[in-house]
Amino acid sequence: MKTANPKMMALYVAVLASVITGVVETIYITLPIEGHIPVITGSVILVFGGVYLMVYLLLTNFIVQKINPIYNTISNLKEPKAKPDRELDKNDLIDGINQEVEDWATNKTREIDHLKEMENYRKEFLDNISHEMKSPLFNVQGYVHTLLDGGLEDVSVNRKFLEKAEKNISRLINIVNDLDTISRLDSGEIKIEFENFDIVQLTKEVFELQEMRAQNQGINLVLDNETKGPVMVHADREKIHEVMSNLIINSIKYSNEGGRTLVKFSDLEDNILIEVSDDGLGIPNGDLPRIFERFYRVDKSRSRNQGGTGLGLAIVKHVIEAHCQTIRVKSQESKGTCFSFTLRKGI
Repeated sequence: MKTANPKMMALYVAVLASVITGVVETIYITLPIEGHIPVITGSVILVFGGVYLMVYLLLTNFIVQKINPIYNTISNLKEPKAKPDRELDKNDLIDGINQEVEDWATNKTREIDHLKEMENYRKEFLDNISHEMKSPLFNVQGYVHTLLDGGLEDVSVNRKFLEKAEKNISRLINIVNDLDTISRLDSGEIKIEFENFDIVQLTKEVFELQEMRAQNQGINLVLDNETKGPVMVHADREKIHEVMSNLIINSIKYSNEGGRTLVKFSDLEDNILIEVSDDGLGIPNGDLPRIFERFYRVDKSRSRNQGGTGLGLAIVKHVIEAHCQTIRVKSQESKGTCFSFTLRKGI
């Protein structure tokens, strides 16, 4: 229902004043009513017009004086670059300001909800990063203390503990490097160097690098290329190599023994669709919206035992978005997961 405006309010008051005038004149006339109809009609019309005009002008001026500063404040908050001191439309004054306030309140509510969500995310992120870094730090500290307490002279212990300490230090370095990569991608410091290259060849290189890992877990690496030849894309080869490595390593980690990791390429007119899928554990529906968050792990205990920094998928998402593309994931528990993204065709 529309809010009452000055015109309607003035109309109501004028009609009421006109009715009262007509009734009063009818009651107090001394001559027969028929002779006074023109006089009564003229008085009613005169009162109606005068009251309507007076009330309308008074209300309009009053509302404009009181509400216009509020309206300008809201407008400036919504549109910082807009011209200041905009005037309200007097023909639809109340409806206009009411809509402006509702829009402003809705936007502010959304902003507050977003800030609360980001605050929760920040707290969770700090908890996660402290936990991820605390474990290897404590491990290194324990190995060093053992060596200092006499283990250094024990030949059967010192080398083994030094190797374990080095492994945990490498994990810390990887976490810091991945965080630095994400931070630089966020800030735009890392530039995407576009070039034309064969992504089939790049995938074969990743397969070769991960062949030992796949064999150790009994995973078969499969390449499915619809074109049966080179697939040229226009992208940053180094960054896409990192993307494919992260996705293929993840697929190997969470596949069942004897399973497979399948990389498939499909032609989509101006783009190439790349799919990396497995027939492994799958991801619960409740976790799917969060898997690209930093340090988010579906199975925390298994993920840490498998190694990795917990930042791989976050880096994948940032790199793909830096190419102005999107990455999607489909998964079903106990049946497998498929990550898919597109890249622009190359020459």
